[in-house]
Amino acid sequence: MSKDQHTYEDALNELQTIVKEIEAGNIGIDALSEKVKRASALIKICRNKLESTEKEVSELLKGLDK
Repeated sequence: MSKDQHTYEDALNELQTIVKEIEAGNIGIDALSEKVKRASALIKICRNKLESTEKEVSELLKGLDK
């Protein structure tokens, strides 16, 4: 699986790990920018997966009304 083809759960877990590292102060200033960039990418992955799932579920529910 490539770096940005995570499942929602994988992306969320990685994001939570990054947040914990930042909150704990375990990231040096040189790595902080890269971690924030990665966190931003993971947030986009999660958001896209949530939006696509919401759309899919809505379409399925519309089909039940017919």
